[in-house]
Amino acid sequence: MLSITLIRHAKSSWDFEFSDFDRPLQSNGIISAKKVAVKTIDLLPNVFTIWSSTAKRASDTCLIFTKKWNIEKSEVVFNDKLYTFNAIELEQIVKSCSNDVNNLILFGHNNAITDFVNKFGDIFIDNVPTSGFVSIIFDATSWSLIKKGKTNAIIFPRDI
Repeated sequence: MLSITLIRHAKSSWDFEFSDFDRPLQSNGIISAKKVAVKTIDLLPNVFTIWSSTAKRASDTCLIFTKKWNIEKSEVVFNDKLYTFNAIELEQIVKSCSNDVNNLILFGHNNAITDFVNKFGDIFIDNVPTSGFVSIIFDATSWSLIKKGKTNAIIFPRDI
């Protein structure tokens, strides 16, 4: 069995003249991320690997979650390739995950996240909102062979 948890970055700000990659989080995005992180502590598997996009809004969201989860920043793998909005690219990255990893937690971007959870999960989600948390379990032993799985957790800020 393999599991993946996808977390969309928290609400970011368009108020300043930053590049898309460097956009910071809004204060209400930080609050939502903290709430979802606290709510999801008990949903974490015992052992997992964390990957995050290097974009500021995604990496900052990841650090908010890991702080609430009592995980050191050094345990996070930051990957430039996760700065993608394309589900096909995201799927290729996930399918390249080492089979030594049974539980993957990934911080990234839409539309890639919503499209990924709709392709691989069994519950349709119109849009994974900012700070949204979706977990999927696969009956597989190799990431390269994942197919439709079972959506086993959905936590959105509006539900807290």
